[in-house]
Amino acid sequence: MGILDFISKQFIDIIQWTAEEPGLLAYRFPMADMEIQNGAQLVVRETQKAAFFNEGKIADIFGPGTYTLNTQTLPVLTYLKNWDKLFESPFKSDVYFFDTKDQIDRKWGTTQPLTIRDKDYGPIRIRAFGNYSYAIGDVGAFWSRLVGTAERCTSEMIEGQLRGAVLTAIATTLGQSNIAFLDMAANQEAFSQKLSEAIRPTLRDYGIDVKSFYVQSLSLPEELQRILDKASSMNMLGDLNRYTQFQTAESIPLAAENPGGLAGTGASLGAGLAIGQAMAQGFAHPAPAQAPTAAAPAQPAEDPIALLEKLSGLLAKGILTQQEFDAKKAELLSRIK
Repeated sequence: MGILDFISKQFIDIIQWTAEEPGLLAYRFPMADMEIQNGAQLVVRETQKAAFFNEGKIADIFGPGTYTLNTQTLPVLTYLKNWDKLFESPFKSDVYFFDTKDQIDRKWGTTQPLTIRDKDYGPIRIRAFGNYSYAIGDVGAFWSRLVGTAERCTSEMIEGQLRGAVLTAIATTLGQSNIAFLDMAANQEAFSQKLSEAIRPTLRDYGIDVKSFYVQSLSLPEELQRILDKASSMNMLGDLNRYTQFQTAESIPLAAENPGGLAGTGASLGAGLAIGQAMAQGFAHPAPAQAPTAAAPAQPAEDPIALLEKLSGLLAKGILTQQEFDAKKAELLSRIK
């Protein structure tokens, strides 16, 4: 090396990373045309780690603190470089800084529904969404798996890789689980903890420690949710009298939207009442196996208003003509004193 080359070289006295950026996880200190002075200062701030490399392999790692660089503080690099204790010359080495603080509010979610075997409903598909936080734990694994020779690495650059690893771990866990969907949804805190334990080993392989993991939403596809809602409604009704009330209440908003006016209202209410009452009477008083010997008591006359409502339903369905309906309506109204 000529004297002019030596003079043109720059020597580094202080190595530090002060211009941290949000989401920047790894940063290579610029070394172009520069060498590190023996005895230079290395400054590593809180939530940082620094690593020296030799020929593409990690050597010495430093946590927060201020260090004087020499053969004592760089034992691995000293060994790899075959430096003796009297080493005094400047040297070259790649130096990476790593941001070790928590990376919060990272989103995860199922791009496609996951198929699981539910112990109550059999094979079903579910969707899940939430967030998690992580931090770099093992800088060696993180550098070798996700950074490599890149000058910088951001959270956005590795987001897809981490999300894929998270979803694969979740799909595997749910596929092997025998937890019912309703139990998952009812206790999301315990479910979040179970999934957190499943993804920790996967992300640890990348040098990443999971700090928190939350399931914020757990749902079925829309068509399955409608079926579940229907089944839940029936279970909550309990008896058929309550079913009658439910059918009547369900028909009211439908009737309000029906342009048929009174006929539409009568059809909706009449249909709900007729079906519910028939089912309630059938189950509450089942037919005996043999006909009774005594004569059956006379059935009470049906309320004219109830009959009118049923006729309105038949009119709305086109079973009765308007003329037939008007005639029967007049007859029923004449019964009301």
